[in-house]
Amino acid sequence: MKEDQKLEEQLSRALTEGEMERNDPKRAAIRQLPTKYETRTQAAFDPIVEETKRFRGMAKEIDDRYDRYMKREASDEEHTPQP
Repeated sequence: MKEDQKLEEQLSRALTEGEMERNDPKRAAIRQLPTKYETRTQAAFDPIVEETKRFRGMAKEIDDRYDRYMKREASDEEHTPQP
């Protein structure tokens, strides 16, 4: 219990001593604005397709839940040039 009390005292002192940090409202507002640019990366392969292929190699699916997605991705791969 002594250690708990000691930690509580240290926390209390840290929170009450010294000057309170003040934020400039204008700077805070600017920091919250969305960025002007966003960075996007293009993956060489779709991780969902790769994972589905691996699972299908290990077990049979009860339903054909991912068939539409796999067909759509296969057609997208045909139209997308490979690097």
